[in-house]
Amino acid sequence: MLKALGQVLFTGLQVPKYTTVESKSKDYEIRTYEPSTWVSVTLKGTQGDAIMKEGFGRLFKYIQGDNDKKAKVDMTAPVTGRVEAGADPASESTFTVSFFIPKELQADTPKPNNPDLVIENRPEFTVFVRTYGGFTNDQTVQTEHLKLIESLRKDEVTFREEPYYRVGYDPPFKLANRRNEIWLLQ
Repeated sequence: MLKALGQVLFTGLQVPKYTTVESKSKDYEIRTYEPSTWVSVTLKGTQGDAIMKEGFGRLFKYIQGDNDKKAKVDMTAPVTGRVEAGADPASESTFTVSFFIPKELQADTPKPNNPDLVIENRPEFTVFVRTYGGFTNDQTVQTEHLKLIESLRKDEVTFREEPYYRVGYDPPFKLANRRNEIWLLQ
């Protein structure tokens, strides 16, 4: 656990590889991510902040050794939350919270002991990315999601409104220079 906290506090974390494609706007970036492996848990609820925290906790146990190899897995970034919104604001949404698996374990990923966790092999994908700082919450996510949609519509870009991703790079105790993102699939 100390190694994971040390990585978050003092060194850069491994991130999935991507290339940036030229964008029509400064409001967003277009990225194409290489195929990669992630560990994920899917949860349902109406409060995204609480669901993300619960999912993070379950995934953190996995990287702390709750897997078939009892292996400690280095913390990576970002933590993604794939959101499939419910039929209306009062309905439950489906959240898939995921950690990127470090490169050295991509080919031989430890299997989760928790049956709710799955190893996910993501194929190459392209996303429109809106980056914003500060602490994030459900309201901020909704606002930034709508801003990204507005920018893409203004630029007459083809994109998928659902699902969307809420993405975070920083631990909750980092106070300054925080990085958050909203992703929409091309």
